[in-house]
Amino acid sequence: MPFSSTPRGARLARRLAGQRLDAWGIPYDCDTHHALTLIVAELAANAVQHGRLPGRDFHLALTHDATTVRIEVTDTRTDGEPIAATPNDLHDTGRGLLLVEHLADRWHWHPRRDGPGKTVWAQYVLPSAGD
Repeated sequence: MPFSSTPRGARLARRLAGQRLDAWGIPYDCDTHHALTLIVAELAANAVQHGRLPGRDFHLALTHDATTVRIEVTDTRTDGEPIAATPNDLHDTGRGLLLVEHLADRWHWHPRRDGPGKTVWAQYVLPSAGD
């Protein structure tokens, strides 16, 4: 789904993702839901803050199967490789990808396939029923 590259668009992406996760059986009040919505929030915020071009939207894609949820956020900026900050970085901002790295089982990025920009993705392996 496309969202405006604004703070409001990032909030809407997070809320929509939360609703979709709940519909998939990952309820609002569980740790998995909280982790996944935080990943969406951080990737969407990065798309708005660092991947924004005036008049261009960012896109959110959520997919899942029995074991994994995949989150993809695509923006339209081609410059700059997404890099997670180091834990001892003294800056007040820039730790979003560090959170994603900690919460997700895998994350990376690739150039956008259908135009200018990049896609940052994260995969989260769902806990088994016995966990």
